[in-house]
Amino acid sequence: MEDRIGNCLLDCKALTKVYSGTTVVDKASFSVQGGEVFGLLGPNGAGKTTTIRMLVGLIGMTSGDAYVFGHSIRTKREAALKNVGAIVEQPHFYNFLTGRENLKQFARMHNVSNEKINEVISTVELSDAIDQRVKTYSLGMRQRLGLAQSLLHDPSVLLLDEPTNGLDPKGIRQMRDLLRRLAAERGLAIVVSSHLLSEMELMCDRFAVMKKGKIVAIESVHTTESEIVVSFTVDKVDETVHTAQTLGIQHHSTDEKKVRFTMPSDTVPKVVQHFVESGIAISAVVPERKTLEDRFIEMTEGGEQK
Repeated sequence: MEDRIGNCLLDCKALTKVYSGTTVVDKASFSVQGGEVFGLLGPNGAGKTTTIRMLVGLIGMTSGDAYVFGHSIRTKREAALKNVGAIVEQPHFYNFLTGRENLKQFARMHNVSNEKINEVISTVELSDAIDQRVKTYSLGMRQRLGLAQSLLHDPSVLLLDEPTNGLDPKGIRQMRDLLRRLAAERGLAIVVSSHLLSEMELMCDRFAVMKKGKIVAIESVHTTESEIVVSFTVDKVDETVHTAQTLGIQHHSTDEKKVRFTMPSDTVPKVVQHFVESGIAISAVVPERKTLEDRFIEMTEGGEQK
């Protein structure tokens, strides 16, 4: 399994889906490596679920293609999808059966051994409840049972549509930790769709932002941007804002004696010097990292990035 790590396991090229003349997904392209958790972020209706449904073969692609372990979903569908595990929307089970019995029903279709069933039960940490009827399961337990089912055939790519939706904080943390561990230890390429920004920031290595069916940006969660927000504590707020405008610096916000600007990180020393030469007393200069939420709102509510 270790040979998966660092390899491109999922490669999407110009995925497009058109319904009745309306383009729902528009030339979406991204790739995911083994050992990576990749996020699809966007508001409702952005095309996240449609993208995942194309990748698991539930709906056809209007154009474009995707490759799983090098196999085309369009031309080598069976070979591609045997490497894919997925949870799309809520997983469904036989409520009157136990968790183990549900897994055995699925395992029969894939010729999976009892040893493998026990392995995935342990992996998703359901050993204590696996012989209880599913009707007694919490939502978080059902999600983990769904994850166990998706892992039975040892996929290389895992596609999860809103896996933390409806979970309580403990369930969200359990799912997040579990996915991070699966990526690190098994070398899975994991794609997670969500609009829970703070959770994506903790779970993902990279994310693609979708807006009206298009991917408008692909970024690393932890990469420091060339543009940063800088907070200045000054004695003359209005004069500071005016001086910054003459330099073409974007005013971000004002709070009593503090003024925040967005600027390229390498221009900060020059801006400080210009403020001082303009007679503005500066008592503090603090660079602030933009949060994922800041960047997400900029990309989905502002102009599209090229």
